[in-house]
Amino acid sequence: MPRGPKHSGPGAVRGPIGVDLGRTLAGQALPRGVRVGLLGGSFDPPHAGHLHLSREALKLFDLDRVVWLVSPGNPLKPNPPAPLAERMAAARALVDDPRIRISDFEARAGTRYTAATLGVLRHRFPGVRFVWLMGADNLVQFHLWESWRQILDSVPVGVLARPGLRTAARTAPAARIYRAARLPAPASRLLGLARPPVWCFVNMPMVDLSSSAIRAAGHWVTGEKS
Repeated sequence: MPRGPKHSGPGAVRGPIGVDLGRTLAGQALPRGVRVGLLGGSFDPPHAGHLHLSREALKLFDLDRVVWLVSPGNPLKPNPPAPLAERMAAARALVDDPRIRISDFEARAGTRYTAATLGVLRHRFPGVRFVWLMGADNLVQFHLWESWRQILDSVPVGVLARPGLRTAARTAPAARIYRAARLPAPASRLLGLARPPVWCFVNMPMVDLSSSAIRAAGHWVTGEKS
């Protein structure tokens, strides 16, 4: 696992290899109080399901913007994704909503796991109200993530249901352990203002797509993988 972020100088935030991370995320400054949903993943490839989930999150959780954190790789997946530059380009070509931004923050910060990424972001933007976003499929395996309890204890988590996974997600280990921290769906627009640990599960009409299915169908052709 990569070393944690180094901090030097007044307000400086640098990655483990000394990369200055600046004060913007996905090319935008984040003012205090802004509600930002974070959707992490390999996006291999990005597709309409990601876009639909992001738009629903903006509405259901009353977010000001959503940032896609395109990861260098997924520790839970055995095969490496397509090159980061190709996935970033494909995501930018797909997104047509100015409230949704694309970022390679994890690659620049040198973080591998979500908990570490959130730690750097919260240090860098102490006044921003971050909300971690995930599909119901991720909630099912959330207890397998590195430092998953730390994630729930540090930022609100918004879970958006995909078809066929609602029951499994509601009974997932993480959902059972943090049952008392669940915010009722009718109050979902308050999620960004709530103090963690807190999570909210919302049902929605969902575009039933997955990156793995697109790759299996041969519709995602890229250059040499790295």
